[in-house]
Amino acid sequence: MHRRELLMASAVFAAGSALASAPARAVGAPDRSAAGLRGPAVDLLTPRGNMEAWARLLGNTDMKSTKYGWAQGLIQGVRPGEANRDLVGFTMMSTARLLPLEDGVGYRKVLREAGFYTDLKSGEILEEWTNPYLNETVKVVPILNDPFNHTITEYRPAPPSYGGLNKGAPAAKIPLQLDWTRRGDRLNMMSHINLFYPSALQPAKWPRESATPFAQVTEAFLYQIEWADMQNKRKTSVEYHGTWSRSTPWLPWMLMGPTTGHAQYYTFMGAVDDINKIDRRTLDYVEKHHPKYLVAPEKWEEPSLSSLEWFAREQKPAPVPAGGPVPSAPEPKLPAWFKQG
Repeated sequence: MHRRELLMASAVFAAGSALASAPARAVGAPDRSAAGLRGPAVDLLTPRGNMEAWARLLGNTDMKSTKYGWAQGLIQGVRPGEANRDLVGFTMMSTARLLPLEDGVGYRKVLREAGFYTDLKSGEILEEWTNPYLNETVKVVPILNDPFNHTITEYRPAPPSYGGLNKGAPAAKIPLQLDWTRRGDRLNMMSHINLFYPSALQPAKWPRESATPFAQVTEAFLYQIEWADMQNKRKTSVEYHGTWSRSTPWLPWMLMGPTTGHAQYYTFMGAVDDINKIDRRTLDYVEKHHPKYLVAPEKWEEPSLSSLEWFAREQKPAPVPAGGPVPSAPEPKLPAWFKQG
């Protein structure tokens, strides 16, 4: 069977398997109308309705139960002049709790999250990895963000400050209106954030870990939710599934130095109320190595940092070869028939 035929057959098989196992549902045409987004429990066209819906997705408004998040996928290397390259797999879990917002209407979401890089073939969590760009074995540094907190109110939240590095706060309060689309008995929502702020990993101090004085990061989230769950007044938590992607500078532990390019995450994601719905291999690893991350925080703490800032605080710069340049991946070689201009 030719490669194209094999890919087509695989896609048909996967689609058929998914349809066979999935319950029948009415999808319908996209609907953003008032009639489509206003329900008996939550009006998704008001700031208060958006706040309550957002809180029930990210946590549990009973203020005591834990919401468990997960993500699984892969990370690619992106360089100009060549095809993207699959580098490592990725698995992640988080624990979150909602607390009351003492000085206003809304919630404080307190969260800790653990993410691990995995072997593309076996799925085993990596502690060392051979960088194919450099042919060098490096120590893998997991994501251990504790805490990563934010508030949920009737207004659009300010971008994360990452310990004061990102100063892009909005000039005025903007009522919260999330990007909802109704499709029959399914509710879709998408959100994203584009960041550009001074990096905690300045190249002068971190020549092997960082190529740029700025962190340029984009994260995009696609949510799928059952409309009946969102409009069920008895549900203080609403589960969802979807996708999460992230464009970020080369992961510092990859030691890519000044190499042009970046890393790209592609994952499925979701949030559930039962920890047993989280990937068992990930749970076992967290229980053995980082058990704190199985339990949601109980109080608000500062600062909230991303994995880049935690890396700068907890790791040390890798040594640069004595008398030599900072190692970087060789430039791609163009085929002989390719001519520029």
